[in-house]
Amino acid sequence: MKTIEIKGDVVSDSMKWIYDFFGEPAISPADITAALQEAAGDDVEVLINSNGGDVFAASEIFTKLKDSASKVTVKVTGLAASAASVIAMAGDVVKISPTAQIMIHNAASAAYGDYHDHEHTVGILKNVNTSIANAYQMKTGRGLDELLNLMEGEAWLNAQKATELGLADEVMFAENEEMPQLVNAYEKPAFSQNVVAKMQSMKPALLKEKEGPTATVKLDTEQLQAAFDEAFSKFKNNTIVNGKSLQEWEKQAEKQEDQKPEEPRNTGFKRFLF
Repeated sequence: MKTIEIKGDVVSDSMKWIYDFFGEPAISPADITAALQEAAGDDVEVLINSNGGDVFAASEIFTKLKDSASKVTVKVTGLAASAASVIAMAGDVVKISPTAQIMIHNAASAAYGDYHDHEHTVGILKNVNTSIANAYQMKTGRGLDELLNLMEGEAWLNAQKATELGLADEVMFAENEEMPQLVNAYEKPAFSQNVVAKMQSMKPALLKEKEGPTATVKLDTEQLQAAFDEAFSKFKNNTIVNGKSLQEWEKQAEKQEDQKPEEPRNTGFKRFLF
C-alpha cells in the first residue's frame, strides 16, 4: 500500500518550489502524480491534515485520485479544511479520527478594479462554490442547496457530524462510544500573493544562492590549505577571550616562549589548539 500525506497548504505546481525553499509543508498536483505512479495500481492511503489552499490545485488532485486505478482510502487525521476537504471526497472510503474535523466554506479571492470587476468576481466565486459542492454531493448524495447552505455558514464538522452528513464513511477507533472533540483554528496560507509574486521574480537568484554552498568544488592541496588558513585566521581574530582575540593571545604566548631560557628538547606537545 502506498501512503500519501496531505499536509500544509494545497498549492499549484508553480508555487510548490517556494514552500520547498523554506522547508514548509505543502502538496501540489505533481506530488500526487508521482505518488500514484509509484503505487502502480496498488491500494493508496491518503492521510490528510491540511488547512486547504488553492481551489484549482485541489480540484486537480481530487480528479487524479478519483481517476486512479488504485483503491483510495482517505484518513482525516487532524483537519481537512476548505480545499483539503475537497481532496478528502476522492476517497473510495473516507475515515475520520474521533479528534479530527472537516471544515467546508465558501471560496474566497482578492479582487482589484471598479464595481464591474467586483461584480464579475462575485459571479466567479459563486460558480466556484457550486464546483466545490459538486464534490460533496457526489460523496453524500445530498442536495446541492443543502450543501451550499452549509458552506455559507462555514461549517466545522466533528467526526460524528461528518459521518452523519456522509462526508465521512466511518470514525476511526469507533469501538469507543464517547469520542472527544477537538476544534483546530483555521489558518490562512503561509504566503500571501504579494510574497509569492516577489518570490517568483527572485526565483533564479534564490535557487542559485541556495544551491551555491552545496555545489561540488575541486581544490588541490595548496588551495585547500590556503582556504583553511584563511578561515582559521578569521576565527582567531573574531574570537575574543578576556578582552583579547585568540590571535593576540597566541602572539603573547609566542613572545613569552621566546623569552624563556633554552630547555631540553621535549618530544611531547607544547600546547593544544582548539
